[in-house]
Amino acid sequence: MPEGPELHLASHFVNEACRGLVFGGCVEKSSVSRNPEVPFESSAYYISASARGKELRLTLSPLPGAQPSQEPMALIFHFGMSGSFQLVPSNALPPHAHLRFYTAPPGPRLALCFVDIRRFGHWDIGGEWQPGRGPCVLLEYEQFRENVLRNLEDKVFDRPICEALLDQRFFNGIGNYLRAEILYRLKIPPFEKARTVLEALKQHRPNPKLTLSQKIKAKLQNPDLLELCHSVPKEVVQLGGKGYGQEIGEEDFAAFRAWLQCYGIAGMSSLRDRHGRTIWFQGDPGPLAPRGDKSHKKKSKRSQPGPEDRTEDPLSPSKSPSRTRRARRGLPKQTTPHRPEGTSLQQDPKVPPVTEKGKKTGRRANSGHCGPQKIKTDTSSLEPEGTLAS
Repeated sequence: MPEGPELHLASHFVNEACRGLVFGGCVEKSSVSRNPEVPFESSAYYISASARGKELRLTLSPLPGAQPSQEPMALIFHFGMSGSFQLVPSNALPPHAHLRFYTAPPGPRLALCFVDIRRFGHWDIGGEWQPGRGPCVLLEYEQFRENVLRNLEDKVFDRPICEALLDQRFFNGIGNYLRAEILYRLKIPPFEKARTVLEALKQHRPNPKLTLSQKIKAKLQNPDLLELCHSVPKEVVQLGGKGYGQEIGEEDFAAFRAWLQCYGIAGMSSLRDRHGRTIWFQGDPGPLAPRGDKSHKKKSKRSQPGPEDRTEDPLSPSKSPSRTRRARRGLPKQTTPHRPEGTSLQQDPKVPPVTEKGKKTGRRANSGHCGPQKIKTDTSSLEPEGTLAS
């Protein structure tokens, strides 16, 4: 699932791709999307983007003299599990392009598309960042650090540190792969109590005799957990590309996969937290590890986990009839169900629940109110990640 660095990279892509382009007409929405229509139409407007934590703001700004006359409009996007932006020729829209912004003539017509295969992403009209989210770990580090240390009495810090790191009220932008990488670098057991880990940081004060350059050097050499919540996502941004990728074989994600040290790496152990999310780690899981749940060690260098953060088979061999017993009883062959990674500390009320796991038949979708435009609907099974508005 896209995390803070991926949203930041997406905003950079939009600004670079749309620089100098003039868009025109109305905004089209696919008929299969449950998101709201975008009541915006202009003969000429620019598009720009900015990101904060796990949200991206898209701003539509009419040019002087554009018709009809109206104020700029802003949209807030949450990428869900598979959201992204693409700029493509208008006659070659990608599947699952659920919102489209078209360039104005003259010249070849292009479309900036919000593409979302799984349809857990959504957008809101108005441009306000979601209330309740904390400061961005990437862009608002000092405010982020203060917000965490000032609120250590919150009950979320009674829980394991691996679960607290997914609470977007305090760690806006941190997700499943980032929490694994951060804890691994500091050798912190993922199921250590969060308050135990963080309270020590309140007492930490740099030596006043050190010069500024010495203080910076000391921080770089011995960063604490909150500092890594800022610097590790920053490393992903500096890699460029798209960050955490869906397509394992795609060359654009090679640098990201090489950067990973813990998440989905052979030799690492994994456990599910109380919300069903898989946490990767090395060594002792910590005192708050789930009782009766044995850690699993990755034995081979298989491809990295997909964006749905795949879990291990929830059925143990003892609970599933063997192939021989099924054949003897004439039972149909069973397939291994995949349980959703569950919800984290703050459930996004706008993420639709998964009600069935079967294959959906493909349907042809017509475009929204701005004329016929056909795209394919989703056929993949749905498996959401459930942090606050994640």
